[in-house]
Order: sequence, then structure tokens, then C-alpha cells
Amino acid sequence: MATSAFTAKRAGLAVLALALLALLVWTSAYPRDRTPGFYLLGSAGNASVDDWTFANEVPLCALQIYAGGWRPHAINLNCMATPAGELYLSCSVCDSKYWASHVGTDSPGRLRLDGVVYPVKVNRITDPALMDQSWTARIAKLQDFGDDPYNPRPAADAERPDHWWTFRVESRS
Repeated sequence: MATSAFTAKRAGLAVLALALLALLVWTSAYPRDRTPGFYLLGSAGNASVDDWTFANEVPLCALQIYAGGWRPHAINLNCMATPAGELYLSCSVCDSKYWASHVGTDSPGRLRLDGVVYPVKVNRITDPALMDQSWTARIAKLQDFGDDPYNPRPAADAERPDHWWTFRVESRS
């Protein structure tokens, strides 16, 4: 009897170790393309960022928000900085996306840019003038990157579609 309890305990520990290993692999490999991830890994960028223009040098950002307030949920998306250094995220048909419904006012998150993870707060922007400013920054950035299936290069004079959302990202101390 003691042997079966010992074997059950070992099996439980093995399952737990396997689950932790799977979580580690998932965290280090995702988000990828359109598949979400869990917790973002990278160097800590703890200094407050006022000028995000360096974000225009990388094709995509990874954003981690807390779904339901506690569970990390990470996704890749377009990020673009205005000439003034303000950072925005781009989301097409966003009303159907899981992560967007979990962003409230000053939602805490983490943003990975080029391997560095920054603590941020995220807010949806609905002001048309700010949305147009963000859209212009998006078009300018995507002109510098080649076409790919997930980020086709828009025409330089493309108009902002109604289904397009944008989110402002700011450093969080």
C-alpha cells in the first residue's frame, strides 16, 4: 500500500514537472504570429520611457495584459511611434479579439520591444484626431518594412477603416 502511494506521489510530481516545462516552453516560444502566449520574457526595461520612436525600428511588439485581472495573456501586434515619441498599438477588427476586451482605463501590462520588456499602462483611444495621428504613424512605419502575410504594406494614402482600433501605451513606474 505504501508503495502505491509513493508511486502516485511520484506520478503527480512528474505531471507537475511536465506542466511546468510545457509552460516554460510556451512562455519562451510564444506569442508567435497570431498565436497568443502567456508571460513575456526578456531583459527588464525599468527606466521610464518618454520617447518611443525606437519602436519604429522593430516590425512588431509583444504586449502582455492581465486577462481577468490575474492571468497573463501575450500577443504580437503592430506598434508605432509618432514623431513626438508617443507609442500606439494597432488592432484591426479588434472588437472580436480576446485581449482587447480586457483593456480598461490605465490597464497595467508589459511591452516587449527588441528583447526588452517594459512595464506599461494601456488605454484605448477613441478620439478621431488621435486615431488619425496613430494611423498616420502606422502607415509611415509600415512603408519601411516589407510585405508579409500578417502586415501588408498599406498604400501611403490609405484611409483609416472603421473597424480599426488603437491603444496608447505609456510607461508605468
